[in-house]
Amino acid sequence: MTETELLYTLALQHVPKIGALTAKRLIAHCGSAEAVLKEDTTRLLKIDGIGTLTIKGLFDISHLKEAEEELKFIKNNAISCLYFEDPNYPERLKHCIDSPILLFQSGNINLENKRIISVVGARKITTKGIAFCEQLIEQLAPFNPVIVSGFAYGTDITAQKAALKHNLQTIGCLAHGLNQIYPKVHKKYVADVERHGGFFTDFWSSDPFDRNNFLKRNRIIAGLSEATVVIESAEKGGSLVTADIANSYDREVFAVPGRITDSQSVGCNNLIKFQKAHLLSSSLDIPYLLNWQLEEHVKPVVQKQLFIDLNDEEKQVYKVLETNGKELLDVIALDCQLPTFKVASILLNLELKGLVRPLPGKLFELI
Repeated sequence: MTETELLYTLALQHVPKIGALTAKRLIAHCGSAEAVLKEDTTRLLKIDGIGTLTIKGLFDISHLKEAEEELKFIKNNAISCLYFEDPNYPERLKHCIDSPILLFQSGNINLENKRIISVVGARKITTKGIAFCEQLIEQLAPFNPVIVSGFAYGTDITAQKAALKHNLQTIGCLAHGLNQIYPKVHKKYVADVERHGGFFTDFWSSDPFDRNNFLKRNRIIAGLSEATVVIESAEKGGSLVTADIANSYDREVFAVPGRITDSQSVGCNNLIKFQKAHLLSSSLDIPYLLNWQLEEHVKPVVQKQLFIDLNDEEKQVYKVLETNGKELLDVIALDCQLPTFKVASILLNLELKGLVRPLPGKLFELI
């Protein structure tokens, strides 16, 4: 978009009581943010859902003045501005009704990769939660997903550091403008994140820092991704809000179960209990349920005839395929007398070892 178009879009975004949904309705009716701000009041009031309280202050000149200042900040800091109707706006977020009309970006984000997951959870993550989160990212690394989180304490930074460790792209969604980093102790990770991804926010550099910003930020975390993973959560928390938003967007949600006596597992257990999330007992559940497939070039070469690296259950599954040829997942599970979810994980392990490949229709065969 041109500088003038950006200026007027910023001004519209700055108007109190006009959120993303209303702004989109006004732009759809008038054609552009500039046209909205130059439209006659009586015509605007004829739009469904637009009343006098909504557009009160719409034509206050202070919005353009503030927009000019923010535009200077954007230009001086080489920030990318993504307009909701532009082709470079994140595709999944574009389909969310309350996605921001402008999204600000720093770093080297590339969303051509369609495998994008959000990892969220408790700020006071347990040692067990850290271990699961790190293992999750490590085992998903061959699928080369983009890891999205909130760059906050606990689960967020654990997931994003693990993504960096395995050379995966990671995106931090911020609850403030790009003129600052919260928490400050995470500044040391900013350069690495921007080299291997970057940051998104819809907050201005002049916006006050407020706890409610985190809840607003969570819609971007949920909206960017095809699935949200909750590692740990107390009975109430921001990660549960993110999970609810993801459900409202008709996205998949996964939750790691825990003991009923663990306070940091209550939220996850409730998500599972009320059927708001898939039970996540293994990182391999994610690619199976999302139908991810490994690219041929990332599969390691393995001597098929050797069983030295296979456990007893893997050998059992391998022999069924060796005997039957192409076979359905459910039939393999029946022949092995193992649960289907267990066999799905075993098959993915065999795929990672270069022994098995998936076929359409939940069929599998030996390579």
